[in-house]
This record gives sequence, C-alpha cells and structure tokens, in this order.
Amino acid sequence: MPCLVPMEVTDTTTQRTGAGGNVKATREDWLKLALETLISDGVENVRVLPLGQKLDVSRSSFYWYFKSRQDLLDQLLEYWRQTNTRFIVERAARPSSSAVRGVMAVFECWVDETLFDPRLDFAIRAWARRSPAIRRVIDDADEERVKAISEMFVRHGYEAEDAFVRARVLYFMQIGYYSLELNEPMSRRLPYVTSYLRCFTGQEPAERDVEEFQRYVEETLSRQRQP
Repeated sequence: MPCLVPMEVTDTTTQRTGAGGNVKATREDWLKLALETLISDGVENVRVLPLGQKLDVSRSSFYWYFKSRQDLLDQLLEYWRQTNTRFIVERAARPSSSAVRGVMAVFECWVDETLFDPRLDFAIRAWARRSPAIRRVIDDADEERVKAISEMFVRHGYEAEDAFVRARVLYFMQIGYYSLELNEPMSRRLPYVTSYLRCFTGQEPAERDVEEFQRYVEETLSRQRQP
C-alpha cells in the first residue's frame, strides 16, 4: 500500500506498550488502519476507539495527530482525491502522439492499483450513499475525470461533443466494470486491448503500441507480485 502521509508530515510518534513491548504508533499507522477499515467495513466503522484498540494505543495517541474523527475522515477523502482522481487526470494530460496512445496512458490506471484503487473508489461511493456532501464530492470527481479524458480527445482533433461522449464511455464503462465485480484475470482481458483501443478512438492501433502496452501490463503485474 502506498504511503498515506500526503500532508503536513510529522516525525512525531506516540509510544505504546503492548504484548511486544514498546512500539511506536505513527500518524501513518492511524491512516493506514482507517483506510483499510473504510474499504473493508465502511465509513461507519472508522471510529477512534476501535482503531485505537487494534493499534493497542490510547485515544490520546489519536488526538496527537488529528483534531477529531472528522479530521481523520477529511484526510482519508483527500488521500482518495490525491490518488484515484489525480492520476487519471495526470495520465489523460500526458503528451501523446495519438489518441490511441492517449487512451493507453489512461488504461495504465486500470492496470496499476497504486494509480487507481477500485476498492477505495467504491468505499467512497458507498459513503456517498449516506452523505449528500460526499455525493457532491463524488460527482465533482467524476466530472473532473471525464473532463480530463475529453480534453485528451480534443487535443487529438475530435469535435467537443464526440470527445465528451467517448470520454464518458471510456470512463463509465470501467467504473461499471468494477461495480459488477467481474474480476476477470488480466490474461483474459489483455487479448482484447486492440479492439478496445479501436472502439474508444475509432482508429486502428499500431502493433508496436499494443506491444508496448502489453509490456507495461506484464511489468506492472510482475512488480505487484513481489513481496
């Protein structure tokens, strides 16, 4: 799991004593456990006392790093923004020689969960069903992601409406894929990449582009399998 200390990093730690003796509970420990709990059990279970019990520290440790539970939730939300949304926007904005390669750059987010974590995205969407404020945040994120992909198509000469529709199809198809929990192995999906690129761009992908993307997938999966 990537580092969860994106803002106002502090080196201060809190000493705790458990079965293993003196151990340090850091701000990242709290954030990491809170994120795992959000993904596995939902926002209603991200609470100070249970988290502290799992970390084997007192509640005072939590308040050394966070003003309140809401402060923790706000930081989890910011972490989500700075990963799932930021990397889609960055990949869509990456200079590319063709629309095919532009779409390939966005595809990297669907391959590498350090760029886009679907479990986290749907934990936030589940949270949004309980909170109108979070629903607005989700809507804004979806709009920002689609806008970035649409602008990529426009840069490659597509008319604005065509670019917008292609961006919506590309993005919402992938979100729907995750929501259906199809869980297909990459070995089954990768042979279709040429057809997907043709479908999303209306252009015939070059063989070298497809081979390059396949290498990216293989290298990413190999890295993810490493302990």
